[in-house]
Amino acid sequence: MIRWVAVIFIGLTVFYALIPWVIEKLGVGRLPADVRFQLFGRIFVLPFGSTVLWSAIAFLIAEIVKRTCLFC
Repeated sequence: MIRWVAVIFIGLTVFYALIPWVIEKLGVGRLPADVRFQLFGRIFVLPFGSTVLWSAIAFLIAEIVKRTCLFC
């Protein structure tokens, strides 16, 4: 589980740097545990809270798929 949290955290950080307007529409970077700071005129976001939320959603989807899979 910790590996998935780390992977999702890194993925969200990279994804946020690449497409900020899409990410903000999804709500990533706005949760209370997300860290946002400005450095050299650029805004950086460390999405700690979003990582926990999205990893929980991914875990629930994986559990639902695992329990309903007919060929597994």
